[in-house]
Amino acid sequence: MKYLLDTDWTIDSLKGKQPIAERVKEFREEGLAVSMISVAEIYEGIFGSKDPKKHEEIFKEFLSGVIILEITEDICKKFGELRNELRKKGELIDNFDLLIASTTLVNNLTLLTNNVKHYERIKGLKIKSS
Repeated sequence: MKYLLDTDWTIDSLKGKQPIAERVKEFREEGLAVSMISVAEIYEGIFGSKDPKKHEEIFKEFLSGVIILEITEDICKKFGELRNELRKKGELIDNFDLLIASTTLVNNLTLLTNNVKHYERIKGLKIKSS
């Protein structure tokens, strides 16, 4: 496992948006994970859609072959450390984004996202964007 999908890349891939959908296929071969936080965010969209059952089936199919990373105590500790550092600098980011970043760091992965501005404040975070 080398990469963690951010929610934006997951959504774009599910919608077949290029070049993200194609890049996700390529990264699957190298090992792809998604945070439980992104899973929750995607389910919000599923339940807000016109056909939740259909969209949930598509999402479950997408998740086959992708590792879902749960929130562990180590991730919570990293979250607390990072949030404290960002608070002191007056540079807080959304808690969900910070949990995704913490998951990426604890698991020594590269984050696949186009929300670079959200994540660039986090020291040591490896990011790839489209």
